[in-house]
Amino acid sequence: MQKILLTLTISLCALIAGAGQSKPPNFILIVADDLGFADLGFNGSTQIKTPNIDQLANSGVRFTEGYVSSAVCSPSRAGFLTGINQVEFGYDNNLGGNQPGFDPQFLGLPLGQKTIADRLKPLGYTSGLIGKWHLGYEDHFHPLKRGFDEFWGYTGGGHDYFTSSPNGKGYQALIECNYKQPEPITYITDDKGNECVAFIERHRNEPFFLFASFNAPHTPLQATEEDLALYSHITDPKRRTYAAMIHRLDVNVGKILAALEQNGLRENTLIVFISDNGGPTDSNASINAPYNGQKGILLEGGIHVPFVMNWPAQLTAGQVYNKPVSSLDLAPTFYTLAGGAITEEDTFSGVNLLPYILGDKLDGPHQELKWRFTISAAIREGNWKLIRLPDRLPLLYDLSSDISEQKNVALEHLDKTKELLQKLGNWDVQLPHPVFLEGAVWKQRQLGLYDRVYQLMQPGTE
Repeated sequence: MQKILLTLTISLCALIAGAGQSKPPNFILIVADDLGFADLGFNGSTQIKTPNIDQLANSGVRFTEGYVSSAVCSPSRAGFLTGINQVEFGYDNNLGGNQPGFDPQFLGLPLGQKTIADRLKPLGYTSGLIGKWHLGYEDHFHPLKRGFDEFWGYTGGGHDYFTSSPNGKGYQALIECNYKQPEPITYITDDKGNECVAFIERHRNEPFFLFASFNAPHTPLQATEEDLALYSHITDPKRRTYAAMIHRLDVNVGKILAALEQNGLRENTLIVFISDNGGPTDSNASINAPYNGQKGILLEGGIHVPFVMNWPAQLTAGQVYNKPVSSLDLAPTFYTLAGGAITEEDTFSGVNLLPYILGDKLDGPHQELKWRFTISAAIREGNWKLIRLPDRLPLLYDLSSDISEQKNVALEHLDKTKELLQKLGNWDVQLPHPVFLEGAVWKQRQLGLYDRVYQLMQPGTE
């Protein structure tokens, strides 16, 4: 009997020890807003200095073929927070005013869709959103009703960096917060960084998910005088302000990393850094080089984004992963690592990336990726990428030799053009009707963006 009890005791101790070694990680998702692909040091910028974001990339995994699921803010966020391609639940447009014929009660992330925060809550996680929501203004869409336990921020798509008004709306809306009385805005990028640090310190003794949703460098282009002085050598005033805003974003990423170190959490915290879409070069002076295009369209410049994953406990520092991945992969990755079991009912479009990063699975996570956004649709299969537009023949690019999408080879490879058009069309006709639309004026604007000439080289240090 004593031997049996001793054996049971040893086994129990081993289980407890094993559980301690496999403690689920904390998750921090850092999202920049309208960041140009070229405008970070680890992507080749010598003009804009980003030492903290670079350190995150260089000590983690850098995905050279990282995509988001939409070329604009709101549907992109609907995708990566659910892990489901947002057009598969009718989120085809950016979030704007309600259009005639649509019910404004559906103007947001459909209530039947679970967010990362929804999925992590039953697994014992506390979730916080600091910053931008942009997934519905009505009360039933509020982040505190979508799985988040704490919220400091605003429900709209952007905010003034220095001010808000007591009865302000839009970019002048007051900051909302459910755990304290918000203080007046100083510089909102700093305020968000400080709130992220405070969240980490409050919840350092429990598993947490922090969505650090910055609005930099989204317009309005506003920077501190101190940061503008650092880039006084840049003669273009818009580009100078943009560079200063990214500098301040980088400073606050550094605050988050320092807080993790100081609280002994750095080793077992999985951090992801992405932009919600490509830079809108026509409005904020961003550069997406070497990629053609910008925010709002499905050329690479609109959807191919900086994409970094950092988890010292599990991921090799300095790793470069060069197969296509998607922001849709984040939700299933987090959920699985937290101890969740994915079933067929979850209908994730993304996958758990860890087996691919660690080399347990040698094929790529995705045989193909698909997009639809208002007037446009696209598919990437291997190195072939096809874009379908309403006013011209399809665009077909071989990304293995033409990453800047300069040569349309649709007529030279008609069989491939037909094959990809058919796959895209078969997917498209199965998608539900959009649950809301943005104004038709945006369609014409998007079409015109395909005809612009974009900067495909990094600028000098000036």
